[in-house]
Amino acid sequence: MSNRNPLAVITGASTGIGYQLARLAVAHGYDVVIAADEPSIEKAAAELRREGADVVAVQADLATQDGVDALYAAVSRLGRPVDALMANAGRGLGDAFLDQDWKRIRHVIDTNIIGTVYLIHLIGRDMRARNSGRILITGSIAGFIPGSFQAVYNATKAFLDNFAYALRNELKDTAVTVSCLMPGPTDTEFFRRADMLDTPVGQDKKDDPADVARIGFDAMMNGEADVVSGWKNKLQTTLANITPSELLAEQHRKMAEPNDRHSDTK
Repeated sequence: MSNRNPLAVITGASTGIGYQLARLAVAHGYDVVIAADEPSIEKAAAELRREGADVVAVQADLATQDGVDALYAAVSRLGRPVDALMANAGRGLGDAFLDQDWKRIRHVIDTNIIGTVYLIHLIGRDMRARNSGRILITGSIAGFIPGSFQAVYNATKAFLDNFAYALRNELKDTAVTVSCLMPGPTDTEFFRRADMLDTPVGQDKKDDPADVARIGFDAMMNGEADVVSGWKNKLQTTLANITPSELLAEQHRKMAEPNDRHSDTK
């Protein structure tokens, strides 16, 4: 991998928004280190190399400290500064909280919060010491809404949305920027992996991940604090700020409750 181009690290980059973020980075002249917890990260790397990029692929479970350490070690071996970190890795989980498997609940929390915050702590310190860098955190409009039948996922995204604003403020006197991308439902593997294909939101039309990634990437490059993708999602977040939480939770239930269970409760 050459030292001529800037370097970007993108997590959750095997498919969906993360892969599209990596494509945008390549198109803007970055070399990339991409990471995911599945073998398909190698396929993504091969596709990106065909677009002329220098690519390092890391298969690691970013829900674990060992996995994050492995990614950071792979980046450190390059001997190059990270110019952009796109912390996109995340997991979802549908169904009622008390009916969910605890190991899957823990995996959502560890991926979305623990792994993300740990990686940002490692790379963010390097950026601050160098006084240069861009960080993009993939939050969600879900962070504005109490997530009935997605309770843990929405809570993790509320954490990330909040964390991004706080970190940005702490770094305001440096040349390190922090931006938060807050998508709505997007056409990715998310709903299949979260066992939510049998829900209204899982079956509705969704945003194109390429469009969502472009909006987030542009916000990061421009140093913007946050960006909500799509006018419907922007409207939803605006309304969420003035709607009682109990009503928001009931509205979310109508979107995320499994169809068979939803029909039983009518």
